[in-house]
Amino acid sequence: MPGTPHDTDTVVVGRIGRPHGVRGLATVEVRTDDPDHRFAPGTVLMTDPPQRGPLTVVDKRWHSGTLLLQLAGADGAVHATREDVDALRNTLLVVPVADLPPIEDPDSYYDHQLVGLAARLPDGTVIGEVTAVRHEAQDLLVVRRGEGGEALVPFVSAIVPTVDLTGGFLVVDPPEGLLDL
Repeated sequence: MPGTPHDTDTVVVGRIGRPHGVRGLATVEVRTDDPDHRFAPGTVLMTDPPQRGPLTVVDKRWHSGTLLLQLAGADGAVHATREDVDALRNTLLVVPVADLPPIEDPDSYYDHQLVGLAARLPDGTVIGEVTAVRHEAQDLLVVRRGEGGEALVPFVSAIVPTVDLTGGFLVVDPPEGLLDL
C-alpha cells in the first residue's frame, strides 16, 4: 500500500473507487484478508479523510471479482446516485487496529506492523526504512534508502530472514544487485 496518510491507530481495509452503475454502488479496492466479514452489511467504517464518514455498509455484492458496496453516510442517508459515490472516490476505509484479530502464524504480519521498521543488512548496516508494503504478484517491502530513492524488497524468508517488531527492525539479506536497481 503506497504511503497512505492515516492515523497510526487505524489500518486501511479498502479504498472507494469509481461508481458502478447508476444506483449508487461503489467499487472498492480491497485491502483486507477477510472482506466478507470486514464489509458485512451493517458494518460502520471510519474514513480518511474523516469528514467523509463514518460510512455504513448497506449492501455488499461481488461482480466479476470486484467488491461493490452500497453505503450510507453519518446521517443515515444512502448514497444512492452515481454522483454521490463519485464524491467518495479515493476515500480510504479504515478500522481501529484494536479491532484486528490476532495473527496466529508467527511468520505473518499486518502491513502496519512492518511500516516504520529499520531495514538492516545481516552485518547490522542500516539501509533504510520500510515505508509501505505492496501486494502485487508477491508481497514487496518498499524501503526508503538513506541516500535517497527506494528499493523494492520481496518479502520472502530467503531475503528477509528476520523481523524483530520489538527491536524495530528487519534484516534484508539481498541477492547480488537487488539494492542497486
